[in-house]
Amino acid sequence: MIDVAPRPFANAAVEKAFAAFPTEAQKTAIALRDLIFDVAAQTPQAGPIEETLRWGQPAYLTSETKSGSTLRIGVMKTGEAAMFAHCATTIISTYAATFPEMDRIEGNRAVVFENADALVPERLRLLIRHGLTYHLAKT
Repeated sequence: MIDVAPRPFANAAVEKAFAAFPTEAQKTAIALRDLIFDVAAQTPQAGPIEETLRWGQPAYLTSETKSGSTLRIGVMKTGEAAMFAHCATTIISTYAATFPEMDRIEGNRAVVFENADALVPERLRLLIRHGLTYHLAKT
């Protein structure tokens, strides 16, 4: 479990989206959100992170630098929280190959978490950093 103080929301629509998540998924989603901001703060080449909604889900973009691909946080139909990346990228597949059979992977689009205790920050930091700098590796 990630142990950080909750970060205030600057976007009311995003806050409302998190509030609509089931209780356990919401705890996990908030921990993922905090981890994204933490990794972004330690990744200067990503620049500031924009928190907005994409497809009704909280989404994290590198709008200023365009260094990364959008990462989203949502809830699966099964009620579990997940971190999503664009399915046309290699973000999820690279993560799955780096840490085989360590997380529940949904195709090329998501890593699914049963609860907040299932989060392993050391691994997820790599996934998030890859997402926030995805386009830098391609140049």
